[in-house]
Amino acid sequence: MENVICIILGGGKGTRLHPLTEERSKPAVPFGGKFRLVDIPISNCINSNFRQIYVLTQFNSASLHNHIAHTYQFDTFNRGFVEVLAAEQRPHSESWYQGTADAVRKNLVHFRDQDPDYYIILSGDQLYRMNLKEFLEEHISNNAEVSIAAKPVCRTEATGLGIIQSDEHGRAKNFIEKPSPDLDINYLKTPNLTPGEEFLASMGIYIFNAKTMHEVLDNDFIDFGKEIIPDTIQERSVHTYVFNQYWEDIGTIKSFYECNLNLASLVPKFNFYDNRRPIYTHRRDLPPTKINQCTVQSSVICEGGIIDYATVLESLVGIRAILGRGVLLQGVYFMGASYYETDIDRSENIAADQPNIGVGVNTKVYHAIIDTNARIGANCSIGDPKVDREDGHYEHYSVVDGIVIIKKNAVIRDNTII
Repeated sequence: MENVICIILGGGKGTRLHPLTEERSKPAVPFGGKFRLVDIPISNCINSNFRQIYVLTQFNSASLHNHIAHTYQFDTFNRGFVEVLAAEQRPHSESWYQGTADAVRKNLVHFRDQDPDYYIILSGDQLYRMNLKEFLEEHISNNAEVSIAAKPVCRTEATGLGIIQSDEHGRAKNFIEKPSPDLDINYLKTPNLTPGEEFLASMGIYIFNAKTMHEVLDNDFIDFGKEIIPDTIQERSVHTYVFNQYWEDIGTIKSFYECNLNLASLVPKFNFYDNRRPIYTHRRDLPPTKINQCTVQSSVICEGGIIDYATVLESLVGIRAILGRGVLLQGVYFMGASYYETDIDRSENIAADQPNIGVGVNTKVYHAIIDTNARIGANCSIGDPKVDREDGHYEHYSVVDGIVIIKKNAVIRDNTII
């Protein structure tokens, strides 16, 4: 069996997901009510029987370390592991990761110890389900040195993605990064694709032969998409792996919000309900959520919560969620809480005038993201579509693309209007 190492790129500071990345790295951001973003690529690896997995990160990595250490524990009878490699200083390199390729290059010393045959490069902030074993088999059958997972897209979508020109045999011929809307790129169309989706967009998912990886990183290039891939296409055998299933890059607050809320729709684009290829996460052993005389429509409610006389519409409610009487959530991703708060906790650590963790009585929340452990008081109004508000970052909340984000551990006093 081939020796495969999977490398998940954790990304940079995650500024486009701010304030969700204010206290955690991008892969550690809670997703889908009970998961973390990093659970998606790790689960794809495990379900494909690839269990030597590294996650590269350098910003706010403590939460990510904690999640992975408590979640992915393989038995002693296989070689499986999931390890976080944070940027580190060495005698020959004192700088942080400068880009995706630079991050991999600086960790080759660790990867080479495993004597891999192939490297699979994955992103830590995408939503999709892929059989990586099939991807590798096609890579091998094509005698490729590098393979790029690519999704057919229309011309409008092509503007924000890296576009690959591929021939009828799947051989990559050219690459252009994020072509401007007015640029004529018809010459980049790939044969045999569905009309209207004739461009192949790189998904940022690659397979490299080990020898090829070591050779193409023997330079000062810092980024795969902008430098390594275009250069490699001109000089080596690079093939495309066409992926026609659901895939979404969760790089912005808007895409993050929409992907999460879509999980509560009647037929979500991403299916968490797949016994053959589950998405794994930290086992918490929480009790079922208790719902007392509530109205719930087109919503997902995770375990461990207590919801009293509330209305939850088209929303996603995370673990240990506490909703008081008369609460309304409409179009809200409420992440819940990372612990239960006891009376002793409050008396010893919490000011008497602060609300409890959760959402207080008669509070109405619309079109918003509520991060973990937020304390929202009674009779508040958040995100009301009738109230005008400007995008910006404030002490306890932010507004991005019209979406209100209540920050992690935020305190919103009674009767507040946002």
